[in-house]
Amino acid sequence: MHSSFTEDQRQLQDLIRRVAREKVAPRAAEIDRTGEYPQDMFDLHKSLGMFSLALPPERGGTGDMVSSCIAVEEFGRVCYNTGYLLVTQWVPYHAIEAGGSEAQKEKYLAPLAAGDIRAALALTEPQSGSDVANIRTRAVKVNGGYEITGQKIWCSNAPAANFILVAAKVGDPAASGNVNLFIVPTSSKGFTIGKHEDKLGARGVPSCPLFLDKVFVPAENIVGAEGEGFKLVMEGLNRGRPIIAARAVGCAQGAMDHAIEFIQNRWTWGTRVDEYQGIRWMVADMAIKIEAGRELCYKAAAMVDAGVKGPEMAKAAAIAKAFTTDMAMQVTTDAVQLFGATGISNEAPINRYMRDAKVTQIIEGTNQIQRNIISDMILGRVKRK
Repeated sequence: MHSSFTEDQRQLQDLIRRVAREKVAPRAAEIDRTGEYPQDMFDLHKSLGMFSLALPPERGGTGDMVSSCIAVEEFGRVCYNTGYLLVTQWVPYHAIEAGGSEAQKEKYLAPLAAGDIRAALALTEPQSGSDVANIRTRAVKVNGGYEITGQKIWCSNAPAANFILVAAKVGDPAASGNVNLFIVPTSSKGFTIGKHEDKLGARGVPSCPLFLDKVFVPAENIVGAEGEGFKLVMEGLNRGRPIIAARAVGCAQGAMDHAIEFIQNRWTWGTRVDEYQGIRWMVADMAIKIEAGRELCYKAAAMVDAGVKGPEMAKAAAIAKAFTTDMAMQVTTDAVQLFGATGISNEAPINRYMRDAKVTQIIEGTNQIQRNIISDMILGRVKRK
């Protein structure tokens, strides 16, 4: 439990921890094994009102990132995919909240927060991942709106989504800043969702390519003023990174939980495994790393709640994302080691934690990109505001 949590946040943590252990943990291995979308877990979130954690107080929610991170950490502690379902709702939600028109907010925010509709965000293309400026998908002005043509890859949650926020270039295709998000209904003519990727981790939430062939979207579906969407994309990613950090912290904590249970119930040469000094030190190092990551995660989340923006927020979010996801990879690898030969068996729960941890190092901006952001800030390449 984090020392700065409010009483309401502590109660939320207790509730989610209990539900996660009783309802979610028994499903986790099957979700990972089959790679099928966990509709029952989505329904569980909906029944508990979890999606509304992101809703601002003026719209009937709690509206704080710390609570959102608590939920993602606790669900992710037993099932990465169940925590991921929250993120797939919140990322497009935050994008519309940050840059959408009042009409868009009225139309989409409450249904997203209630779980009545689902969404996804499509940025990555075959030739551009973290390099958002190199997007080639084009939105051309036509009578009444835009026609969008291009291709996206690795769009998580696409098959379940009612609409997808698609990033596309407007105006001069050579201008890096002319990127906007467009609300594209998945039922649109000319819009095709490709086959599911067979992924290493995060297997319960499908990731697919998208193909757009002159997909018409009305003018009211552009998010933000034309040509000014690039900054919105960056701010949206910054706002979401504390949640990615929470996923990593939960993944690492869950791996350590399993490792501790294993070594406390295994004996060699008449000695319980957790009594060996080398093993005890491994567990201590795991705990140290997790606690450090948790502090960075909730510091960044608190900054979001305090309204911090710009380079300072980008730096804190990047530090939290890079450290916690690298930490999760280290901790889950050590947890597999503690399981010995059992750890490499798909019958054991532990190796899915290591596979899910690897995903966190890559998504939402690779950790190499996070280090670019951090170093730019420290070396003065980005001016403070």
